[in-house]
Amino acid sequence: MADKLRAQQELERLQQKYIGTGHPDTTSWEWKSNIMRDTYSSLVGHPPMLAFLSLAQGEPASKTRAKLLKNMVQPCGPPPPRDDEE
Repeated sequence: MADKLRAQQELERLQQKYIGTGHPDTTSWEWKSNIMRDTYSSLVGHPPMLAFLSLAQGEPASKTRAKLLKNMVQPCGPPPPRDDEE
């Protein structure tokens, strides 16, 4: 029983430390948004990946970077309406 409690506490600590890991109240939209933002930031933060993506799209790297940064605002569209906001 102590191992199970320790594992649960460790999981909660990691979820507080790393926002992208989620928690029991995380909606699928929030989780998908975190994944997309992580992907976009990784592409922008690694110049070889950005160069590859811009080459594949046939655009300058600066334009591709700007597009990725713009997409980070709402990567999965607007949030869905909540049930408790009615």
